[in-house]
Amino acid sequence: MRKFLLDANVSESLRKGLRARYPDIVVWRMGEPTTPPINTLDPDILLWCEAHGFTLVTNNRGSMPDHLRDHLAAGHHFPCMFTLNPKMSLAETIDALALIWGAAQPDEYADQINYLPLR
Repeated sequence: MRKFLLDANVSESLRKGLRARYPDIVVWRMGEPTTPPINTLDPDILLWCEAHGFTLVTNNRGSMPDHLRDHLAAGHHFPCMFTLNPKMSLAETIDALALIWGAAQPDEYADQINYLPLR
């Protein structure tokens, strides 16, 4: 788990903060030149993350769990998904993602949705 893709609804501040405080972390945001376009459908985002080995960081608690369930049921795998907690500050979120990035084994969170903060 060495690369994060921030979905289109995640604040640009998170990408900037992660890059500024932890420059070794690869963090891209949807809509950048080599990422899925902003209006990409959720199932296609999951396929892109699987193909490119990116962990998805999202605040989509509504439809994304169902899409991931369908993705896995179709025989696909998924690096990981972290769902943000709106009660966490930007600094807390940055630190939590950096800790996970540094401490997690490569497949520790594969095929899972994890909600921040981790318990």
